[in-house]
Amino acid sequence: MSKSKKIARISVPQILSRKGGEKIVCLTAYTTPIAELLDLHCDLLLVGDSVGMVLHGLSSPIGVSLEMMILHAQAVMRGSDHALVVVDLPFSTYERGADQAFRSASKVLRKTGCQAVKVEAAEGVAESVAFLVSRGIPVMGHIGLRPQSLNVDGGFKAKGRTDDERERVLKEARAMDDAGAFAIVVEGVAPDLAAEITSIVKAPTIGIGASNVCDGQILVTDDLLGMFEWTPKFVRRYADIRGLIREAVTRYSQDVRSGSFPGDGETYRDLTKANSFLVRQ
Repeated sequence: MSKSKKIARISVPQILSRKGGEKIVCLTAYTTPIAELLDLHCDLLLVGDSVGMVLHGLSSPIGVSLEMMILHAQAVMRGSDHALVVVDLPFSTYERGADQAFRSASKVLRKTGCQAVKVEAAEGVAESVAFLVSRGIPVMGHIGLRPQSLNVDGGFKAKGRTDDERERVLKEARAMDDAGAFAIVVEGVAPDLAAEITSIVKAPTIGIGASNVCDGQILVTDDLLGMFEWTPKFVRRYADIRGLIREAVTRYSQDVRSGSFPGDGETYRDLTKANSFLVRQ
């Protein structure tokens, strides 16, 4: 029996080739079922360290470990075969230099089969990016609002409000681009700054809260789906999954309490006719 033909994954060179062309569609994914749903619609799936806040109830991404990222990345790889999969290197796993960054990145690639890693810009990180790229590890950069730096910045704040801050963001963009990053996430900056960054770098820019002037866009999928009561200003809600879940669970609880669930249709009356059981708990 011949195996069904697999869809070829989008590659790093293909993402690079989209600079200034067709917009790049990116979303976050942390689980196999969500990856399956997003895969054909996205060019890039990011297993972001936002998983700590979205799925694990953490107040920031600081508490996310490399092991957590690997576990979720493995799940996303099992659920996708089309989109390029990028995995965040979490806080404290790459900042000490190129050797630490290489150990972390190579471990992620070996254990998950993903195509690339993402790092946030900081002092000395560009040198590590160049080191990784020269050794065959594609890297996506992240500039502007950097979630892993929230303790230094005093929270999640938009960047580029002052001349000094604007110059710092531009410097980060140039450094990541010169180091060989194949794409750069630009978060939380004004449209004119996002436009300037997009115009000066060779790599495609992926905006999040950076207007539509970037080469592509990314959102946290759970925000897009309306899983939380509050969402950032830059998010457009495309569904109210939170409301649908609340409604479904309310109906279920009412049916259990009234005794109407399970009914005849959900009960095995004649076990001789039941070929198999699928149990999930």
